[in-house]
Amino acid sequence: MSDFSSRGSKLDPELKAKLIRESRNPFLGLRRILWVTLFGSAFIGSLIMLLRASSGQIVRIEDAGIQISALLLFGGLFFFDRKKSN
Repeated sequence: MSDFSSRGSKLDPELKAKLIRESRNPFLGLRRILWVTLFGSAFIGSLIMLLRASSGQIVRIEDAGIQISALLLFGGLFFFDRKKSN
């Protein structure tokens, strides 16, 4: 592999660095969009359940548990999927 890099490739250095970053952490942008979207959905669901409970309607504890678990799960995935500084 070092033999290939010593030959002087015709690939732009910026593009090469971008491709190396992408190969180390594939689909980072797509995953982050997915985590934010799912976290937002869980947040809205939790907010609606909280508003229903505050208005006096019955909210099942199982449903609230699912929403809170999803909120924690997707928030954690988004947090742990962040870029690590070198």
